[in-house]
Amino acid sequence: MKPLHKILIFSILLTAILVAVSLFLGTMADYQTKENELVPILKIIPSSKEAKILLIGDIMFDRGIRYYAQKNGGNDFIFDKIHNQLLSYDLVLGNLEGPITENSSTSIDTKPGEPDNYFFTFDPSWAKTLFNNNIRIVNLGNNHILNFGQEGLRSTKQYLDQSNVAYFGSPDYSRSASQEILGVKITFINYNEFALLDEDINQKSILEEIQGVRGSSDIIIIYCHWGVEYAGSPAEEQVNLAHKFIDGGADLVAGSHPHVIQPVEIYKGKRIYYSLGNFIFDQYFSKKTERGLGIVVGIDSGSKKLNFEELEFSLQPNGQTVLVEKSQDK
Repeated sequence: MKPLHKILIFSILLTAILVAVSLFLGTMADYQTKENELVPILKIIPSSKEAKILLIGDIMFDRGIRYYAQKNGGNDFIFDKIHNQLLSYDLVLGNLEGPITENSSTSIDTKPGEPDNYFFTFDPSWAKTLFNNNIRIVNLGNNHILNFGQEGLRSTKQYLDQSNVAYFGSPDYSRSASQEILGVKITFINYNEFALLDEDINQKSILEEIQGVRGSSDIIIIYCHWGVEYAGSPAEEQVNLAHKFIDGGADLVAGSHPHVIQPVEIYKGKRIYYSLGNFIFDQYFSKKTERGLGIVVGIDSGSKKLNFEELEFSLQPNGQTVLVEKSQDK
């Protein structure tokens, strides 16, 4: 065989070996990322990946929920029918409607209308339950977080920190928090209508917060606690404010507090979910309060484009939440 032919054959074989090794290493890099959450050592063939987060509504672990958890062996009973669904996302976020403290419940045996019926405290064990169910970040900007005062707030943050659950919107903490998933930096900002601030100052501070994080964030999500309880649609003031948030640079607005699902609006190509309703709550007096909306936000790690999937939850009169149906809309 001529030397030139030998060199040609050797080059072809060497190329084939390198391609095979590259494909193998690329696959291993993907495997490491998915299974161990490690940064890939080598990425030969780039592929589009999507970060998926789930936004849910109000979460309350006292009163009837506390009763049903105790009656049925513990906190895991409440999440039993929804646990696997929650684990299928990169991150789950909801509104924690009250403080985590060691105080005894004052609401567990009360009736609607009695003062203590709306005075919440959650057992410290719930912080770990949140983590175990992939609820890794919670909003604290709501009208119940100070039910046990500043000490209750301090306690809440302490137990969340111990359980590696992030939070934002606390009255004495930054309004915002950021999470990075697959290289996409997502910043969550809380707007709390019930904050002890002049409303003009309150709204202005949110717009300033949006501008402050815009340059360093890929996606900005405003999570609002606002509106009128049990109202089927948002007030005009909410609509105007949501538009201001989008105009100011937000990519998505989602709301809680009304305890019922309210309409979604698409404004300038961006979505506003005025109320996601309840996720875990013991309000079984109405079909509307027994429903919750979950928003799966898919974020393409390359283009940063968002797509959406809507889930519907049903709150059962035994304290459990179950998935009812889902419809995809991209």
